[in-house]
Amino acid sequence: MITSLLVANRGEIACRVFRTCRERGIGTVAVFSDADAGAGALHVREADTAVRLPGSAPADTYLRGDLIVKAALAAGADAVHPGYGFLSESAEFARAVLDAGLVWVGPPPEAIETMASKTRAKELMAAAGVPLLAPVDPASATEADLPLLLKAAAGGGGRGMRVVRSLDALADELAAASAEARSAFGDGEVFAEPYVERGRHVEVQILADAYGTVWALGTRDCSLQRRHQKVIEESPAPGLTAALRATLTDAAVVAARAVEYRGAGTVEFLISPAGGAYFLEMNTRLQVEHPVTEEVFGLDLVALQLALAEGAKLPPEPPSPVGHAVEARLYAEDPSRGWAPQPGRVHELTVWGVGATDAGGPRLRVDAGYTSGDSVGVHYDSMLAKVIAWAPTRAEAVRLLGDALRRARVHGPVTNRELLVRSLRHPDFTGGQFDTGFYERHLDALTESDGEGARHAAVAAALADAVRRGHPVGGWRNLASQPQTKTYGGYEVRYHRTRDGFRVEDDAVRAVRVVAVTPHRVTLEVDGVQRHFDVAEYGAEYGNDDDHVYIDSPTASYRLLAHPRFTDPRTATAPGSLLAPMPGTVVRIAHGIGEGSAVTAGQPLIWLEAMKMEHRIVSPASGTLTALHAAPGSQVEVGALLAVVTDLPQGEL
Repeated sequence: MITSLLVANRGEIACRVFRTCRERGIGTVAVFSDADAGAGALHVREADTAVRLPGSAPADTYLRGDLIVKAALAAGADAVHPGYGFLSESAEFARAVLDAGLVWVGPPPEAIETMASKTRAKELMAAAGVPLLAPVDPASATEADLPLLLKAAAGGGGRGMRVVRSLDALADELAAASAEARSAFGDGEVFAEPYVERGRHVEVQILADAYGTVWALGTRDCSLQRRHQKVIEESPAPGLTAALRATLTDAAVVAARAVEYRGAGTVEFLISPAGGAYFLEMNTRLQVEHPVTEEVFGLDLVALQLALAEGAKLPPEPPSPVGHAVEARLYAEDPSRGWAPQPGRVHELTVWGVGATDAGGPRLRVDAGYTSGDSVGVHYDSMLAKVIAWAPTRAEAVRLLGDALRRARVHGPVTNRELLVRSLRHPDFTGGQFDTGFYERHLDALTESDGEGARHAAVAAALADAVRRGHPVGGWRNLASQPQTKTYGGYEVRYHRTRDGFRVEDDAVRAVRVVAVTPHRVTLEVDGVQRHFDVAEYGAEYGNDDDHVYIDSPTASYRLLAHPRFTDPRTATAPGSLLAPMPGTVVRIAHGIGEGSAVTAGQPLIWLEAMKMEHRIVSPASGTLTALHAAPGSQVEVGALLAVVTDLPQGEL
């Protein structure tokens, strides 16, 4: 029996495993880096004991299997759970845990090793009769083979993955994919296969014991992805025929038996528009999206992992699925700026209605790695939390999740919350007509600015600020005076204080009537309809350097910068300056580029890595690279000057 468990991970998954351990009387041990120590990480606070891993970079901390095994022994743990990511699919780490006399809560090292290379896994699956896409040799690829998908043979999470639509771009994309894979996984092997346009990503959760029983726990659709990383997942996958579901679950069981699998795992498939099913890979670990399966089958997969590691035997058949579950990943990132991660302090993270449900009725669940007051750093993944909704039908679950996200208080870094709400309400999604290209087609519309709503939010922010700073209603004058003026997020708000209250002096919002104002809530009447706006600030008076105002309304939420009346001229930057959009590490400079080089608008110049993602810094215009301040391996802060591009004269364009 396991009495004390170390989780070789951090963030949300560590907290998730600890929750099950507490429910079953198992002691918990966390490991933490210096970056997480400085941030007071939630997983460290929730563990019974914790052991420091010196350093901040993953390579020095959460990827050091030797240090983690020593930590487990030092803390008196008798088992190790790898979570997902980091060392979760390392056969070497699994063997090290077992060699130390500890219980490994995962599949046998041999199964991990077999499936660790996607190329070897595909060969094995082909021999077992599992359908898959035939690989393409990049050296002999022709126009007929396009488009191609390049993938890293080791690892996952979208790292080292590229879509190639031109043979001219193939060599450069191969080199870039290999470099990213080597950086992320220590293995630069990349392979190519046909890229299926408008395909769906569907997977099957499996669970296997040591006595020959393999469960296939239904299907999950994970097609809504950005940068080949999942954003919204659901179970069961909608719109599949009974025959296709049977094909997927049967193939998943065959795949598990082919490697004598034990524990929890996932077999992933690509579904073509014609209904063809093709094996992609097998993840020899728990998946981020496992909660939707738990909610539909009424299971705790972590508890089952622990039981199987202790030698338990599964019943011959799994429970029957009930209802539908949908999960949305809440990230600290800006979808409108290339999904750029957004580190910073989370002032408030609250989702209303979690756990409040009638028996058998719709319910909400949140699996989080952060709580209000925590800070999001630059070294790790930017996911704040997963919000999961279950209901008897898909339509009810989707509606509940969208409403929960809309009502949530998410104050701090820019997040993808509005994108998630709009995605869940998009007719293609609600109608089940979507694929992995959903965001490529709809991102601009889904991130389009809500100008009218933002202007109303700015009005609410200005009036709440006026009351908060000691300008109550009734501070009026008999003589006419100039209106008060404040600017939020680029929206200038002009208002008067009168005998009867506030009056907004703005042609763009002339139809707005101010109903009530308090320091933190404003009620406006817009075209005869009253709406409430909750206003929050966390600036200098609260000990923070956040100059934003957060306004939550019944229809949307807004994060608006409070502009000072007079700007500091020292904050201006020269035209053509390329500034770091987030703290990170410069991983490479475009080949052959240096000061004096001619560049074109949109040309990638610098690659910056932050929060497990690689970001391209492109030239803002065609011209000359007159300054280059970045170098591979250098650490940069947000706003750091990376390069300067001087425009070409008009006649030279």
